[in-house]
Amino acid sequence: MAKNNETFVQHIASRSEDFPQWYTDVILKTDMVDYSDVKGCMVIKPYGYGVWELIQQQMDARFKATGVKNAYFPLFIPESLLLKEAEHVEGFAPEVAWVTQGGNEKLTERLAIRPTSETIIGSMYSRWIQSYRDLPVLMNQWCNVVRWEKSTRPFLRTSEFLWQEGHTAHETFDEAQEETMRMLEVYRDFAENVLAIPVITGRKSEKEKFAGAVATYTMEAMMQDGKALQMGTSHNLGDNFARGYEIQYLSRAGKLEYCFTTSWGTSTRMTGGVIMVHGDDRGLVLPPRVAPIQVVVLPIAMHKEGVLDKAKEILAQLLAAGIRAEMDDRDQSPGWKFNEWEMKGVPIRLEVGPKDIENKQVVIVRRDDLKKQFIPMENLPETLKAQLDDVHKGLFDKALAMRESKTVDARTFEELKAGVQTGFVRAAWCGERECEDEIKAATGASTRCMPLHDTGAALGDVCVHCGKPAKHVMYFAKAY
Repeated sequence: MAKNNETFVQHIASRSEDFPQWYTDVILKTDMVDYSDVKGCMVIKPYGYGVWELIQQQMDARFKATGVKNAYFPLFIPESLLLKEAEHVEGFAPEVAWVTQGGNEKLTERLAIRPTSETIIGSMYSRWIQSYRDLPVLMNQWCNVVRWEKSTRPFLRTSEFLWQEGHTAHETFDEAQEETMRMLEVYRDFAENVLAIPVITGRKSEKEKFAGAVATYTMEAMMQDGKALQMGTSHNLGDNFARGYEIQYLSRAGKLEYCFTTSWGTSTRMTGGVIMVHGDDRGLVLPPRVAPIQVVVLPIAMHKEGVLDKAKEILAQLLAAGIRAEMDDRDQSPGWKFNEWEMKGVPIRLEVGPKDIENKQVVIVRRDDLKKQFIPMENLPETLKAQLDDVHKGLFDKALAMRESKTVDARTFEELKAGVQTGFVRAAWCGERECEDEIKAATGASTRCMPLHDTGAALGDVCVHCGKPAKHVMYFAKAY
């Protein structure tokens, strides 16, 4: 069996030797994605899209619980509309794709293919919002966006990708700030309690904030190679976009006031994060709550009487209990199937053969530890649900331990330079753009976030790089 495993996984690069190649091998060999004929764009295959569907469904439910409703806005944005918010346009200009011709006619005005939707949504909000009675407006859309990326990698950075973008409008700055932080917490809760990924939440630097925002908040996760991945962002836009797009309302005092707006988003990049946080040298390791198949049922010695019928009976029980399960009755050897489902990261493999039926038990092997367990058939769905919860907890704890082992506190620039080679560095920082640029030029690391509720008292009171008075605690890391 061990020999079969070795033969099967030899086509996946070692994580420790070549992490980027390991990632590419895994997503292709597990049928998550394929490369398309359009440069920089991916085809998300059913298994990969199944993960995204589960992300979408569970996150959408969390949004709606806060009062957010879904809508849809056009893919095309007139150039004149985009130009109304100068800082925003400048931030996205290198990535915008333009439509200049429709059919055989050259357009009188270029149309941008949305890189994000603040502009088109802002123009609509200016029509819809008239009075304080119309506020707050809480909307989200699930859609695709296009950003003309020069360097791409499936799920992590592609020219076209899927995402959600929330856009809200409020009477006051404080209400907008409350919404910004509420959605950041929704994201944090989702990452940790669904994706089993521990994240650090905090504020971006002025350099790294969203173009046109007053403040950008982020959740940052560590991948197994020590690099950071920005998993989601939430922006307080102040009244910047409201002024650009005339989003005004008649206040309770009878005065015409500008709204305060927010936007927040996550994308298919989350799927890439799941792969890079949890995967191993055998392939994917999917957290149970986003695994398209949570339990795969394998009948052993299918030709023997009663085995296939029992496997079908067990499958029906699991499906009826709400467990996402499939049965593999293909004409392949058990060893081949074991390797196949391990590579695809299915949380639990369930085997049932003649002796198991006789003993009223099944054999399960969890993907997180690959240990064999004998489980009574009685109350099997309940037992497996508990096992799935335990897999989630184990994956989260392992990822957290990995992050903590690769995070260091730096009090000198030499410590920072050394630390970002293998993980995150937490340090005192002056907050100045020039210093930030110099750190990145010298180390290749960027500022990730100023963590919430972290005074950093033990890090000293001067900047780790320039020695000026420190204003913030900052996480530094190389990043995807």
